[in-house]
Amino acid sequence: MDELREIAENLIQGEASNVKELTRAALDKGIAVDKVLNDGLLAGMAVVGERFRKEEMFLPEVLFSTRAMKAGMDIVEPLLLDSGVKPIGKIVIGTVKSDAHDIGKNLVSVMLKGAGFEVIDLGTDVAPDKFVDAIKEQEPSLVGMSAMLGTSIPYMKTTIDAIEAAGLRWQAKVLIGGAIVTQSYADSIGADGYAPDAGSAVGKAKELLDIN
Repeated sequence: MDELREIAENLIQGEASNVKELTRAALDKGIAVDKVLNDGLLAGMAVVGERFRKEEMFLPEVLFSTRAMKAGMDIVEPLLLDSGVKPIGKIVIGTVKSDAHDIGKNLVSVMLKGAGFEVIDLGTDVAPDKFVDAIKEQEPSLVGMSAMLGTSIPYMKTTIDAIEAAGLRWQAKVLIGGAIVTQSYADSIGADGYAPDAGSAVGKAKELLDIN
């Protein structure tokens, strides 16, 4: 449909106000909310993710696209809930203690929401006990941790240790990421998965939870 293609193209270009208007117009025209999400918003974000991985798009452009995605999701998300569409999984996500960086985390959160996950964002500088409390209260199937600083990355292991000490390690898989994080580090601290960038985070989350 031309309307959905137009949503995707404007999202790729980072035109948030256009995406918002086009999303509302498509829904007013009677196009199903799941089609607007999948064939419009997600289709555009998939292109953004692929171009980002290939270094055909850079972070400032991706951030504009992310804002555009959020503008569309603000309209679509309540309708999805009203229509009884259940999330494919629940994720608690946060930047670990002593780290205030949130760009990557926010990008991952938006993409996970768009993919159908319920995302509980704990924010930045999240202490291990806050992750533990969130697991107890929210009962997520996945915990996502981000770190950008060499001084904060050890808190990923501290947090996993705290989750294990609380007897909750069985309840949720752990996915980590961030500019200084590597697969070998993920392996060394007992994380279940590692995503090198936001574009691959959704695929890795689905893989860990065995979601097709």
